[in-house]
Amino acid sequence: MSGAELVSVAERIRAALRVVIDPELGYNIVDLGLIYDIAVDAAGAARVLMTTTTRGCPATSYLQEGARHSATQVAGVTSVEVVMTHTPPWSPQNMSSAARQHFGIPEESTA
Repeated sequence: MSGAELVSVAERIRAALRVVIDPELGYNIVDLGLIYDIAVDAAGAARVLMTTTTRGCPATSYLQEGARHSATQVAGVTSVEVVMTHTPPWSPQNMSSAARQHFGIPEESTA
């Protein structure tokens, strides 16, 4: 795959990850800011770097498997590795504006 194709696959993975809903918050993992990075190599192997809102989150395995399953469905993806991290720790400023608005978090509180 060319560089542009790799970017396109990564963007499609990000879109596919929006169907993964955090069961405790009822909102998708992309707009919650749980996805830190998506990388795809020339062979179509994808690596999703993600976090949870807290260490020891009881939904960690569920979210990780949901991300893996959703990314695997994207055309051009041959394999998916989902890596969990807590560095940097998640904070509300990671959320999209729409998610902050949904949860009633003022924009200025995330600056």
